[in-house]
Amino acid sequence: ATSIKILEFFLERLDEKLFVHFEVIPDHLPDALKAVIQKFPPDRLQFEIGIQTWNPEVQTLVSRRQDNEKSAANIAWLRSDSSAHLHVDLIVGLPGEDIDSFGAGFDRLVALHPHDIQVGILKRLRGTPIDRHTEAFSMRYNPAPPYNILATDRIDFATMQRMSRFARFWELVANSGRFTRTVPTLLAHSPFKRFLRFSDWLFAKTGKTHEMALERIYDFLFECMTVEFQEPAELVASILYSDYQGSGARGKLSFITDPKRKQSPSRRGQSVIVDPAISR
Repeated sequence: ATSIKILEFFLERLDEKLFVHFEVIPDHLPDALKAVIQKFPPDRLQFEIGIQTWNPEVQTLVSRRQDNEKSAANIAWLRSDSSAHLHVDLIVGLPGEDIDSFGAGFDRLVALHPHDIQVGILKRLRGTPIDRHTEAFSMRYNPAPPYNILATDRIDFATMQRMSRFARFWELVANSGRFTRTVPTLLAHSPFKRFLRFSDWLFAKTGKTHEMALERIYDFLFECMTVEFQEPAELVASILYSDYQGSGARGKLSFITDPKRKQSPSRRGQSVIVDPAISR
């Protein structure tokens, strides 16, 4: 009842400048509340939804009571029957969770199509309840801010570093809003395994996670998807070119050539002629 009153307060004051953000308990969304949520027009309402993990055993360890089936159904409903923007999080490094478990949860969340998936690395604030698991699960944290997890008995240091890069590249590509057509192709079949493979490839290629020019990111995506994943060059070039145009950028992509020139597409660093009809 309180939530409904709060939402109605803002509905009565809606204008083009108003944007409201709330945290939502994922498995608790009564029909009366859904009815009010549906009244909000696009670009006015955002929900932050803390899933953290889909693993019931891990949920128990961190004292998180969550009906996973209801949570999934509510996220699906919000995505299909409301205009709310959905920002959903998963946490790497929780006690008792290994990479396979996290990957399965990631794939489950991707299948629900939230607008943003926040991949967070577990952090420990002094005196928080997570401390009780430190010894039992061999949890080792960075002693300096931001006190991020470095290793557990399920995820070693090297793998945790891979996941930190995964989170950074996910933010750079999937959550940037610039690759709306490219990301579904990039994540085809096995989203977690595919993006981890892309993350590993990109870091091996560049040796860094920051200071990448936008055009270079497009170039890297083209090279990885066509060479590493063996996707058709014409298809990849078309969707990347469409995303690039949609982003408002006006630079040049190295793999796109003048449509008036006759040139055969190649996967290794050469240009591809893009059919404008395909890119649309």
